[in-house]
Amino acid sequence: MPVKIVTDSTADLPPGVAERLGITVVPLYVRFGEELYRDRLDISEDEFYHRLVTDTVHPGTTQPTPQDFAEVYRQLSAGADGIVSIHISSKLSGTCTSAEQGRELIQDGCPIEVIDSLWASMALGLLAMHAAEWAAVGRNLQQIADDARQMIPCIRLLGLFDTLKYLHLGGRIGMAKTLLGSVLNVKPLLTLREGEFRPVGRVRTRSRGIDRLFQFIQEADDIQDLIIAHTTTPDDAQALAERIDPIFPSERIHIARLGPVLGVHTGPGTIFVGSRGGEPAAMPQPGDS
Repeated sequence: MPVKIVTDSTADLPPGVAERLGITVVPLYVRFGEELYRDRLDISEDEFYHRLVTDTVHPGTTQPTPQDFAEVYRQLSAGADGIVSIHISSKLSGTCTSAEQGRELIQDGCPIEVIDSLWASMALGLLAMHAAEWAAVGRNLQQIADDARQMIPCIRLLGLFDTLKYLHLGGRIGMAKTLLGSVLNVKPLLTLREGEFRPVGRVRTRSRGIDRLFQFIQEADDIQDLIIAHTTTPDDAQALAERIDPIFPSERIHIARLGPVLGVHTGPGTIFVGSRGGEPAAMPQPGDS
């Protein structure tokens, strides 16, 4: 029997990808006051981003419960030799902890490997997609888990934010808090490093920020996968993909939308680019423009 792959909704897998690859996605939760929604199941991206900027209540997020994971693991274990469960950075969410606790609730199921990706959005999505492809060709549980862990440091990610307001309100600002006093009229650039958001620089205009994202890809070595993820600007994402095309074929770029859970913390106008090379990647260095 094959190994089954589980991830969570912060992987931002494009529509149809999870179903095509056989990936089970466990949703996180978004809360507006007393209203609780499963990410992307009970609230769409369009509805969420509209409420984010119009609702008087700022939303919060909640990780899946151990019981949520235990139910998924029980359902999958009957037809699997093992389960690899890959999730959002433990420094951004308690989802990994819930997954580990859910594993402990399974008495007679198949073996389960829980992996802290140290990433979010499509950087996490890439790991889940490759794990599913490895499972489809018959790799065993340990091979898939080991290969996924080895891939983690080969990923690079850079994000352009319109504001740090939402990271600050959501309590996920991490090392980027050093920028808070100086970003009133600039656009911050952040990366994920060791699982948390870190400042890389800031730009005066959005167009300069897009230039920095393009430069980030230009400087990448041995690109094997390339991702673009946005919250509310699909035209910017598509235009960037077309600009990158001479470097990496645009038809092979994974373009996705950040869902409600990540949108709580990133806000409108955010756009990420990321790449995976064959070797551990150098992280972007700070610099303003």
